[in-house]
Amino acid sequence: MEYKFSTIARTQDSSTVREILKLTQGTGVLSLAGGLPADAFFPVEAVAKAYEQVFRLGGTTVLQYGLTEGYIPLRERLTAMMASQGISVTRDNIIMTTGSQQTIDLVSRVLLDPQNTVLVESPTYLAALQVFKSYDANIVSVNTDTSGMQLDDLEAKLKEHQPKFVYVIPTFSNPAGGVWSMERRTGVVELCRKYGVLIFEDDPYGRLKFDENLNFPSLFSIDQQQGGDGHVMYTSTFSKTVAPGVRSGWLVANQTIVRKVANAKQSADLHSSSIDQRALSELLDFFDLDGHIRTVSTEYHARMLRLTSLMKERQWEGISWNEALGGMFMWVTLPEGFRSNQLLELAIQEGVAFVPGQVFYADLSGSNHMRINFTHTDPSLLPEAVERLDRALKKYAEESLVKSVR
Repeated sequence: MEYKFSTIARTQDSSTVREILKLTQGTGVLSLAGGLPADAFFPVEAVAKAYEQVFRLGGTTVLQYGLTEGYIPLRERLTAMMASQGISVTRDNIIMTTGSQQTIDLVSRVLLDPQNTVLVESPTYLAALQVFKSYDANIVSVNTDTSGMQLDDLEAKLKEHQPKFVYVIPTFSNPAGGVWSMERRTGVVELCRKYGVLIFEDDPYGRLKFDENLNFPSLFSIDQQQGGDGHVMYTSTFSKTVAPGVRSGWLVANQTIVRKVANAKQSADLHSSSIDQRALSELLDFFDLDGHIRTVSTEYHARMLRLTSLMKERQWEGISWNEALGGMFMWVTLPEGFRSNQLLELAIQEGVAFVPGQVFYADLSGSNHMRINFTHTDPSLLPEAVERLDRALKKYAEESLVKSVR
């Protein structure tokens, strides 16, 4: 039978990251590709205790349908968590989602009509590009450097395109692992307020900072400090701080947007798992999440330093990378002319994986970049991973030399 799929289904591609993960599952391939937290640091006992308490205290009611907006006690706890980050909201400004990935989809569903423009960083989160593309958005990249979006280019594109919103990851970005400067944070908020454009701030990694003394204020808090009236939407998740399996994220926004997102969510899944939300609420009651995040961040910092040390020892000519201040990723720049997707093929043959850079660009540029995850691979395996990557780089250089001679 011939299946007549919708336009959205016909234009949707599978995630490059997920496809790479498939290649590495059950094989000897060492993956530096996926944005996976370290399994060994999941708070298994605390999470198990939280679920036990949910059933012990809640009985059969925990198996019933819940509110679309989410479990009220958890949303109340999130208002306190947001307040600690300088964001002052009530529970009516918060809706729970099945991970922040669903938040991106729901926000896009309620705001985007075909060919509406979305401005993004260059590079930006691959799965967000996939969502915007599925809604037939016009995706326009804003020039971005290590300090964040370049304000002159942002203003020019705000004027030219009149976008529906600007999607950003200002703290420990995916894929580049960068942190915006305070000047860029304030400037982007001021420009978007000036032109009446929403900002969609994605913050899955912000709490994974390697130096507790550093402060990276959210764009949402900056907008509030400037007297803003809802120019910023903010999303985060428990996937990187507790565990991805609980599939719980949230959106903070003006109540008008929250109501529209709730309507869209009702047609998608009615509500996110009420059992998981109740368990998270119980967990936050007795578990030192802040202490856990500090422990995990310290470990991730050590893994990043170990990986960069091993890479420096190789003295790769013409190859550079950032040493992240937090989060989960390093952004590697290869020599001009290198194609990281071709390098990946050789790397897989050698038994190591990463994500080629071009998939993180709206225009598929950036072929001489690659994203490396430093949080998931056990530190004892990092020397072998770098050795395999070294062999792949040498093979690539040899094959390129042969082609140039021909």
